[in-house]
Amino acid sequence: MLRRAAAAWRTWCREAGPPSPPLPGALRRGSRRPGPAGTRARDRAAFAAAAAAPGPCASPAAGLTMPGRNKAKYTCSCPDLLSGAQEAGESGRAARLATDESEEEGGGRRGVLVSNVGDPAIVKSPSDPKQYRYIKLRNGLQALLISDLSNAESKSGEATDEEEEEEDDDDDDDDEDSGAEIEDDDEDDFDDEDEHDDDDDDLDTEDNELEELDERAEGKKKTTEKQSAFFPFLSVSASFHRSAPVQTLPESQEEEQQGETDTILSAAALCVGVGSFADPDDLPGLAHFLEHMVFMGSLKYPDENGFDAFLKKHGGSDNASTDCERTVFQFDVQRKYFKEALDRWAQFFIHPLMIRDAIDREVEAVDSEYQLARPSDANRKEMLFGSLARPGHPMGKFFWGNAETLKHEPKRNDIDTHGRLREFWLHYYSAHYMTLVVQSKETLDTLEKWVTEIFSNIPNNGLPKPNFGHLTDPFDTPAFNKLYRVVPIRKVHALTITWALPPQQQHYRVKPLHYISWLVGHEGKGSILSFLRKKCWALALFGGNGETGFEQNSTYSVFSISITLTDEGYEHFNEVAHTVFQYLKMLQQLGPDKRIFEEIQKIEDNEFHYQEQTDPVEYVENMCENMQLYPLQDFLTGDQLLFEYKPEVITDALSQLTPQKANLVLLSAANEGKCDLREKWFGTHYSIEDIEKTWADLWNSDFELNPDLHLPAENKYIATDFALKPFDCPETEYPVKIVDTAQGCLWYKKDNKFKIPKAYIRFHLISPLIQRSASNVVLFDIFVNILTHNLAEPAYEADVAQLEYKLVAGEHGLIVRVKGFNHKLPLLFQLIIDYLADFDSTPAVFGMITEQLKKTYFNILIKPETLAKDVRLLILEYSRWSMIDKYQALLQGFTMEALLSFVKEFKSQLFVEGLVQGNFTSKESTDFLKYVVDKLDFKPLENEIPVQFRVVELPGAHHLCKVKALNKGDANSEVTVYYQSGARSLKEYTLMELLVMHMEEPCFDFLRTKQTLGYHVYPTCRNTSGILGFSVTVGTQATKFNSEIVDKKIEEFLSSFEERMENLTEDAFHTQVIALIKLKECEDTHLGEEVDRNWNEVATQQYLFDRLAHEIQALKSFSKVDLVNWFKSHRGNGSKIVSVHVVGYGKYETEDEGSAACDSSNSSYDEVAQLTYLPPSPLLADSTVPITDIRAFTSTLRLLPYHKIVK
Repeated sequence: MLRRAAAAWRTWCREAGPPSPPLPGALRRGSRRPGPAGTRARDRAAFAAAAAAPGPCASPAAGLTMPGRNKAKYTCSCPDLLSGAQEAGESGRAARLATDESEEEGGGRRGVLVSNVGDPAIVKSPSDPKQYRYIKLRNGLQALLISDLSNAESKSGEATDEEEEEEDDDDDDDDEDSGAEIEDDDEDDFDDEDEHDDDDDDLDTEDNELEELDERAEGKKKTTEKQSAFFPFLSVSASFHRSAPVQTLPESQEEEQQGETDTILSAAALCVGVGSFADPDDLPGLAHFLEHMVFMGSLKYPDENGFDAFLKKHGGSDNASTDCERTVFQFDVQRKYFKEALDRWAQFFIHPLMIRDAIDREVEAVDSEYQLARPSDANRKEMLFGSLARPGHPMGKFFWGNAETLKHEPKRNDIDTHGRLREFWLHYYSAHYMTLVVQSKETLDTLEKWVTEIFSNIPNNGLPKPNFGHLTDPFDTPAFNKLYRVVPIRKVHALTITWALPPQQQHYRVKPLHYISWLVGHEGKGSILSFLRKKCWALALFGGNGETGFEQNSTYSVFSISITLTDEGYEHFNEVAHTVFQYLKMLQQLGPDKRIFEEIQKIEDNEFHYQEQTDPVEYVENMCENMQLYPLQDFLTGDQLLFEYKPEVITDALSQLTPQKANLVLLSAANEGKCDLREKWFGTHYSIEDIEKTWADLWNSDFELNPDLHLPAENKYIATDFALKPFDCPETEYPVKIVDTAQGCLWYKKDNKFKIPKAYIRFHLISPLIQRSASNVVLFDIFVNILTHNLAEPAYEADVAQLEYKLVAGEHGLIVRVKGFNHKLPLLFQLIIDYLADFDSTPAVFGMITEQLKKTYFNILIKPETLAKDVRLLILEYSRWSMIDKYQALLQGFTMEALLSFVKEFKSQLFVEGLVQGNFTSKESTDFLKYVVDKLDFKPLENEIPVQFRVVELPGAHHLCKVKALNKGDANSEVTVYYQSGARSLKEYTLMELLVMHMEEPCFDFLRTKQTLGYHVYPTCRNTSGILGFSVTVGTQATKFNSEIVDKKIEEFLSSFEERMENLTEDAFHTQVIALIKLKECEDTHLGEEVDRNWNEVATQQYLFDRLAHEIQALKSFSKVDLVNWFKSHRGNGSKIVSVHVVGYGKYETEDEGSAACDSSNSSYDEVAQLTYLPPSPLLADSTVPITDIRAFTSTLRLLPYHKIVK
């Protein structure tokens, strides 16, 4: 996967759609962000309950340090921070005793005392229980060994109700973002959180079309520096879970009886110090293609799909990504099988097969990845930016690769792609370019033995590592310092101002761009965004450097400021740019401010000092890249801490940020028809202009500063009290209800496991008013976004002080989520409730938000995957208001009076349900609910409101709903075949999970690897408002396949899978059962995971906090016959099936449109009136019943009762 695609992949795992864009605010360190060219084609969505979609990968995270302390070489600015040696009380590898398991098998610990002392040079957080050791093998490979022998007590792992890949309210709570969020319609509105980080944080900026308006998630104020500053778009939908890998376990009953507690997966990552910059000119995309091909079998393990099958069988997953100067591979697996997995994985670097027969098939996978990337404005803008580099510079290369560059063009030119691929591997995949990180519950000595034994055989060709450092100033060309008008895919106005600076990596101890981005992206009083918001010219701003290989490499570093504009802001884009230049000039005149630098240090140093553990596979991925970038002592801290205050370094970077060196890119739908140039690879239409003379003259002069712009005041939200509070009630394993009144209830659990000074506060304000009409749903969306807009400035200081908040426009109520250091958390919570109680708006803000929301709805609808989901849920959930319903209602227009009337009614009658978990006492927790009740002063609801929809019972037939995609420039189609099961028990839900776990690997192998139907292919467990079902989804292209062919191939796969299940051996069945049990026993890596799981129970009003224990008990009772019969019962005559096809534009679907794939000239910004239903072709006409009017179809169906999966 290309790096830029990878972050998207991480967050896109749950069906809602592609990942969300980074949101407004300074790009801050500490989260993962999409990198350049995409993620490896072979990476799939891991588990049944997770839907996968391809996209670009994420880059490592970072952070900061404490104020005013310039550190010596081997120290860091954390208070009481110890190095490995200091913590152990020893030096070097002096004996530190720890219990260890069998070195060979990694079995349960049996009391053998061994040395497990970490490397004293590696600085780590006091909260980090792991031990580290650095070694260098004889072949030059460098390795970091991570021993995690900390508490292995089992708890839970995957979120329950994996519903539909949900749009979860947020991805990884590790990266819970602040801002507002409109919940994308999904089966279960509340399977929220996790981050996510993430990652995901990780987010392909413009790609998440659940887009713009809300300053919500994935980033808002915390958009990490590693979350590219490059892309200016906001997101409105909820973010998505990273799917949990399918877990399969020990083959024998005996293993299960040993009662192992190894409930965290082992993981490894390897970074090769070469990437797409090394692509030969005549084979663009070769590095990315090689990343795919090395996994197609090895000499020792020749089975093409063998490694992936091995991982899936043993609870693991794998992934890879290609950046400009690095390529990263990673996997995780159950600890028992880690050593064997390492051996299998290492063979891809020792002797990969890369057979000719696999070339054409894998080229199609790379091409599908490219086709999926084409409709992304983020990717299009990045490709356009790269094209501005001077001729011959690697920044201008086409990193993705496609069928044309890797197959058709080479054939025309008699180029042997297979031979060149092997040459590239021999030349660049050399051990001395590689850094390896392994993490497991083994001693360091055991890990060292394994790594030495397995990885010493990777060849070292002795060739010098490729170096591009001499190719500086890539954008010192006449093409830079211009105004580029660009036609986007989505409806959006955005201005991006970019500077190309000398490489900044060597200044990592000062991080000047981070300091600057913190100020530029500030949203408090005196900031750029505060000023622009008051004028109603901008909705969001983020700036900085994403630290991906595209934005920071050995040739240059980018600094970008991206601003999402309103309609009025678009008309005044020059004034917007002038405001930016005035602010930067002010910073240049004032010079660096030590107080601000130390404040940033203090905030991030607190976070580092009390950091929570992360998913091992993400951690090792980050670390193997850090090893390429930082010296030994800074492997763990180099991307997180600010070590030294050097004002001259900051001043030098600031001096580069002048109007004369800036390039402007203006994206707007208003540019359609006015741009006569077309970028070669992504088809982006654009035009080039000189900066308007009036403005050029002004910016070349000594222009005046803006008196409304000034530095931020001292931050009052920075925590200083980190004491753990005493228990004031009995300890409990699960949350308990401590308040229960007619107005609301509160669930509470004092943290007794992670012991960190942090807490999570979640409240759900439930109202029957929201779902009464499409107009009410829209008014609710407007309300939540204006509330977020109103909070943006006063809450920003709290947000940058690691107190994070998010407002979610849920299906049935407002969800308020707050987390962070508990010391100042009540201040932020009270601020949010105060603004909610005193809600108001101005006509200008109301107009700005409603206009932006219109664009948001449109941008959601033009994505095939989100439209497919909307259509499917519209069929299944009877009273659901579709996105088209909401869009049409918004087009009718609303008044501010109608909004204020709606909000008044909403606040007048509620039921409030909350969860407080972490470092608060029960007394303090009850105060939160009391504050909400007292401040809002509402009446209780007259009747209980179910927080789910009624679901229709599908007829016993195969129905087909086939609609046209709404973006004529998009070749991508989405095909989902859904099997409805019904209102089932928890036991049957678990059985369905087991079935889909069995299905996932063969599904991918048949539909993706062998049939090459598309890049993302996955089966999924679906919990639609309590009604169960499963589905298979394929994302394909109309330029390659007709959607009905894909549907038939899915049926072909299911038929072959049925035969496979009938032939399933008892051992294989038992293996999968134990695997799923182990997955459910997997311990939480941080408090946020436990909170997410508990909140899901509260928000769905199921309250089965020990759900995983019940599911484990159910799994132990299953037989092979149960599984086979369940599947066959859903496949026979009378099966309730609906296929949803969203059909893209291309020669296999719409001849009248021709091959319109991703051609923005064919894009339409016309209002979306309604769905265009398509009749089935003769291929499916006899075997399916067409749906040509969803409302008419569902009106004839029986409604199933409300159902909760609690028994």
